[in-house]
Amino acid sequence: MTEEIIPILRVRDAAAAVAWYARLGFVQQWEHRFEPGLPVFTEVARGAVRLFLSEHEGDARPDTLVYLRVRDLDEVAAEFGVRPREAPWGREVELRDPDGNRLRIGTPSG
Repeated sequence: MTEEIIPILRVRDAAAAVAWYARLGFVQQWEHRFEPGLPVFTEVARGAVRLFLSEHEGDARPDTLVYLRVRDLDEVAAEFGVRPREAPWGREVELRDPDGNRLRIGTPSG
């Protein structure tokens, strides 16, 4: 087993969040709910990068910031209609998902 960290993001509507994250290249891996009608806990992945999305109150705070390094920043920027900005450490964009969670997405320089 490889050790890893998987951020948990609070979402109100897991299905809508999964669709939004699909625009970033994430694919839903699984979904769990304790019984019908209860909140969803799901995983999305983009290659080896994973996020847990939770409808459970208390699992995570709104307005969380996650940094994601990608090889294809221009594709991400084009998909969301934003322009990358130059920083001393690389190029990046910042997006907000439908629940207000912030994703800073970048490609390091050099």
